Amino acid sequence: MTETVENHQDTAPPAAEKFSEPLTIGVEAYLSPEYARAERDKLWRKVWQQAGRVEEIPKVGDFLTYEILDDSIIIVRTAPDRIRAYHNVCSHRGRPLVDVPPGAHDARGRKRQWVCGFHGWRYNLDGENTFVAERDDWKCALTEANTRLPEVKVDTWGGWLWINLDPQAGPLREYLEPAASLLDPFQLQNMRFRWRKWLVFDCNWKVALEAFMETYHVPYTHPEFMSFGAFLGWSRAQGIHSNIGYDAPKDMDENQAKLRVGSGADARVSTAELQNFTWENANTNTTRTLVDVANRLVDDLPEGTPPAEVLQHWLATARAEDAARGVVWPTVEPAAVGASGTAWQIFPNFQIGHALNNMLCYSARPYGYDPDKCIFEAAVYELFPEGEEPATEWEFTPPDDPGWRTVLPQDFSNMAAIQRGMKTAGFTGPKPNPYRERTVVNLHHNLARYMGTGEPRPLA
Repeated sequence: MTETVENHQDTAPPAAEKFSEPLTIGVEAYLSPEYARAERDKLWRKVWQQAGRVEEIPKVGDFLTYEILDDSIIIVRTAPDRIRAYHNVCSHRGRPLVDVPPGAHDARGRKRQWVCGFHGWRYNLDGENTFVAERDDWKCALTEANTRLPEVKVDTWGGWLWINLDPQAGPLREYLEPAASLLDPFQLQNMRFRWRKWLVFDCNWKVALEAFMETYHVPYTHPEFMSFGAFLGWSRAQGIHSNIGYDAPKDMDENQAKLRVGSGADARVSTAELQNFTWENANTNTTRTLVDVANRLVDDLPEGTPPAEVLQHWLATARAEDAARGVVWPTVEPAAVGASGTAWQIFPNFQIGHALNNMLCYSARPYGYDPDKCIFEAAVYELFPEGEEPATEWEFTPPDDPGWRTVLPQDFSNMAAIQRGMKTAGFTGPKPNPYRERTVVNLHHNLARYMGTGEPRPLA
């Protein structure tokens, strides 16, 4: 761990016990324009951020851009085995080398060199300045050091591209622990987009992210799910990160995860109902194979089969049928599945909702310096036969677009309302559930370490 990151890490008490007492959070982090401006230097220029997928830049010269407030970064494959990142700015007069088209999620393409559109200065893929018109006029004052593209730290994990604007930042792997070690068995790097959408919300980025960081809301925001089983769960502080999972019997560790058996009088029936509902109304957290196998459970298993056996049969059959078509699930011990839970919140703004063969991920970041707006991204990934993954792009999708189906809009309906509600004189600050919403407290605890303000305080 580097010096910068060490200053923001905790050592005690044990992660699972932290923040179990009632605490409250101030509203400054959500509402203050001054706080929003301070985030640029104190937070976003100090942390590792997920900026794209490795498979999006497969060939030498392939690049994409990532924008965070005033900073624009180019991430480019410079060799078959090397990826670099640069500040998207010409060293001459500060013009961006790559323009993001209006309304686009990012800019991407393939280049052999970067050419500034202002005065034609050129740079190769390794960031070296290769041409300056009338260079002699500078009387040898232009050097490699003051003309090359300023480099940004970049690394990969889980199939994602990660960048850090802090030249003193420590290794990505150390920053991601313990999430990286607990998620490595799921081989997330082998998954590919099934769909991806983005939009601009009328709320702070924290409000958007927190809507998906706990299960406490499920019975009330998504009451239809409760007919298929219990969807309340635990939350744990994991140092700078956190994770959540469903409560489950001790002999059903796997049922703390995304791929869950239904409850009720007949687990065969409720599991099929849950899978069909999820596929049709959310298009997340399942696959066509899982749905099809679930729909055959009544035929495959006798009435009265215990839920644990239903779960094992369902997953084993789906695994075998996927393997027959070239989709190989990773093998993860049930206890490890249970410990990893349903989702990880990677500080500060990325959520990985993982499963054995699919995942649902969210990210949120500022939309300029307006604390009342944010950029929100949602993406579903899946294991596909090699070469058969669908071609996808980031689609701008307003919250009322029918493409979101019915479940996610239920979450969306809370976001702008929360942002408005926190401004009322009668609101004294969030009061997270000490068991189910510990993740929210942990987020603000770690934000306070970077920002110097906003530490959660005892709820008196």
